Amino acid sequence: MELNGRPVTPDDLSALGLYNYGHFTSMRVEQGGRVRGLSLHLDRLLHDCRALHGVVLDMDLVRHLVRRAVTAVTLPTIVRVTVFDPALDLGHPGTDANPGIMVSARPASTGTLPALKLRSAQYERELPEVKHVGLFGTVRHRRAAQLDGYDDVLFIDDKSRVSEGATWNVAFLRDGKVLWPRSNWLPGVTMRLVTDLMERAGIDFENVEITLDEIGAMEAAFVTNAAIGVRPIRSIDEIKFVANRPIISRLQDEYAAIPGEFL
Repeated sequence: MELNGRPVTPDDLSALGLYNYGHFTSMRVEQGGRVRGLSLHLDRLLHDCRALHGVVLDMDLVRHLVRRAVTAVTLPTIVRVTVFDPALDLGHPGTDANPGIMVSARPASTGTLPALKLRSAQYERELPEVKHVGLFGTVRHRRAAQLDGYDDVLFIDDKSRVSEGATWNVAFLRDGKVLWPRSNWLPGVTMRLVTDLMERAGIDFENVEITLDEIGAMEAAFVTNAAIGVRPIRSIDEIKFVANRPIISRLQDEYAAIPGEFL
């Protein structure tokens, strides 16, 4: 873990740990230093830095720091780029920001992951269009679901509309069409790459409102995020799905075949 290219100290992390103000993106770096959707990850960092800190992030520096970090780890790896101001003052957060760039890495899974068992929970992230570090509610609901024997949690809003998962987007299959929920959620990088794949392959898809009561009419479901790509869902609450649908397997294979962009 490094901040602006040097080892992180406890003092560096105090503002982030105490005030939890910042944003991030997580990307999977494959062999050869390639990242699927790299430009989308960088666009996210640029957008969110303007939104939270009011400054333009140095994207060349971001790429340099990520390249530096991956030279010290085994690939593939999951790299997280977190942008926050180490000098943030809780009493005066309106002063000019000078955000730092923290890069951390963790091992990436390489095997086939089993289909997910999910529980629904009513929760809406604050400022959902920004991938911010305010993860208390997300972790609380994920922890509660796992303590009750589920793998993860699916969020619905106060009108029982499906939005997103703890750290992923969700899609459903009905009558041969892929349905992305239309709600207030974070449009993930992997979701956008999968949507591009479907456009090129002629697979029908649509963004529609989906309520929890309508999930039972769906034929299948899957989640998307940068760490795992496309992963099927086997159940949501008491509703069970067939996980090995050909369309899901096709999307998994085609997503894995995306060569990625060089860091």
